[in-house]
Amino acid sequence: MRKELKVEVIEAISAQIQETPNFYITDISGLNAEQTSNLRRECFKQGIKLSVVKNTLFIKATESLGEDIKELYPALEGPTAIMYCATPNAPAKLIKKFADAGSEKPALKGAYVQECAFLGADKLNELCNIKSREELIADIVALLQAPARNVISALQNASGNTVAGLVKAIEEKKSNE
Repeated sequence: MRKELKVEVIEAISAQIQETPNFYITDISGLNAEQTSNLRRECFKQGIKLSVVKNTLFIKATESLGEDIKELYPALEGPTAIMYCATPNAPAKLIKKFADAGSEKPALKGAYVQECAFLGADKLNELCNIKSREELIADIVALLQAPARNVISALQNASGNTVAGLVKAIEEKKSNE
């Protein structure tokens, strides 16, 4: 490969990482044409970009990301395909879906998700359980709304005597202050 082409590939990988900072290092070697086509189709449906890279060029492109990424360099041996995605757990769920269907590939080698490195196929379940930013915000909003919902529900379901007693207790408390 000519030096100019290598520089272009490194720049393309760097740009892709800037656009989608979550990526999974996988092995898709040994898949036949039909299996590869199915994998690419599923990736497209879920907004995952799949690309096969040369390990040395990928290392050059990621050197500027910091120390955490260097933990993944041992995973960059043999045939490597990178799955880029904005949703942190989408590639993990896709890999798990293929594994549950009985396919050994794609095989997870490592991942860089939310600025943390995960090395090894044993991290797949952990990566599947990572929540996206939107899911975390929804959980926080639900937690914040729960107490108010409970009070409103209690007031709506209570008989008139309970509400009147509650109002009377509040008025007595104000008058005692």
